Amino acid sequence: MLIQTESVISFFKRKHNPSLHMKQVFVIAVACLLSLGVRAQQAAGDALAMEAFKKEKEKSDKDITDAKAAAKASTWMDRAKTYQNIASQGQMKIDSAAATVAFDAFKKVVELDKDKKGGPGKLAKEAEEALKAPLMATAFMQQGVAKFQAKNYADAMKSMSIAGDINPKDTLAPLYTAIAAQQIKDNATAKTQLEKYITSGGKDATIYGSLAMLYRADNEIDKALVALDKGIALAPTNKDLANEKINIMLSTNRMDEAISGMKQMVEKDPNNVQNLVNLSIVYNNIANKSSEEIRKLEGDSKKGGNTAKQVADAKSIIDAYNGEIARLQASIKKSPKPELKRQLTEVQKRLSDQKTELAKLEAEAKEAAAKAGAAADGAKRLAELKQSQQENKSQEKLYLEKALAIDPNNYDANFNMAVFLFNEAVEMKRGVDRMDMAEYNKNGKELDGKVCGKFKQSLPYFTKAKSIKDEADVNENLTNLQNILKQYEEKKIVCIEPGK
Repeated sequence: MLIQTESVISFFKRKHNPSLHMKQVFVIAVACLLSLGVRAQQAAGDALAMEAFKKEKEKSDKDITDAKAAAKASTWMDRAKTYQNIASQGQMKIDSAAATVAFDAFKKVVELDKDKKGGPGKLAKEAEEALKAPLMATAFMQQGVAKFQAKNYADAMKSMSIAGDINPKDTLAPLYTAIAAQQIKDNATAKTQLEKYITSGGKDATIYGSLAMLYRADNEIDKALVALDKGIALAPTNKDLANEKINIMLSTNRMDEAISGMKQMVEKDPNNVQNLVNLSIVYNNIANKSSEEIRKLEGDSKKGGNTAKQVADAKSIIDAYNGEIARLQASIKKSPKPELKRQLTEVQKRLSDQKTELAKLEAEAKEAAAKAGAAADGAKRLAELKQSQQENKSQEKLYLEKALAIDPNNYDANFNMAVFLFNEAVEMKRGVDRMDMAEYNKNGKELDGKVCGKFKQSLPYFTKAKSIKDEADVNENLTNLQNILKQYEEKKIVCIEPGK
């Protein structure tokens, strides 16, 4: 009533935004991919070398137009090596499909070179080895990079995918293939390639988060959780992965699973502050989920009470009109004055209007009465929800206290404890604001003092969080809190802190 708190925060919002996480990973990877092509081109940028490649290419192109030469495996072997060198050295300006030309030429060698028994000849065996050699994989990677730089993402994806097939132990090829796939929104290929990155031994935990986001986007929740678990096993201290796992569990209403999993982590490592903070966040989310239903049930209860009161008030007014009509009729019998008759007509009209209003209110009351059973159930449900919410809030505070006991300098634990206490003050303030003036004059000022005390209780935690990490979130909330406390001070309301 006296202190305005409309702009306060209502629940803890984590700074990490999972929906941006995958994009950030890919932006970094794309930069690496683009620089790979640049470095290769700089390394092979000698004009003389480029001229030599051009001459060799022109000779090869001419040779395969000659029927006699084109029938020889050696012609195709020379062609394969020429184009492979062009691609592997990053000279894609000479031929943007050099790796593919080389690949096809090696396969032509295998087709043409047969021994007397029909098996592969010497050149065919050499070509078969070349088709699965690292140099061929490099050629396709360079071709893919050039395609990517030209924004031909579909062909870039194909080229780098072939590179990964040739060298299955390579982790860059599947990663970059996934990046290219993302550019054309081919999530299926992106997921397959990131899985390949993982099975090939990729150790970047953030990629596991990216894979989880792809699965989540396609509503493959179990696969998303598996990817996150693998990433967490690889990087147990990675907060983003742990937070994303919590987000998924909460968004899919797997509350019990979330709590069970987090408690197991706490049992295995009781001094892991991040696990304790994460568990407090789970309880916070569960408590917040019931808030909307609680407010709805409280609103329905209040609405029903108002309807009943309005009906009673309307009936009282009708009784008053009937009494006035009886009085006027008696007076007219004694002295039929025009003024008395005019008054009677006016009161009778008001009575008629009031009866119409009563009928409307009784219809609303009847509707409310029809919901009487539901209202009773609602009251029971409301009590249960409030009790459950309080239990979850108690658990939230408990795990924050445990985290702070282990590490008083943990930013998240301090920030979240500050928000927890702040939000408790907000709820208390709402109770004060709902008072009418009579109630406020009786108890409001003392309750305002307790609200102020609860707000003040959060101050040292916000201050501590700011000293640890000077972030926008904590600065904004700290400024808001200081402004609220200043209002209490200006109103000369003494803050009554809990326990004091």
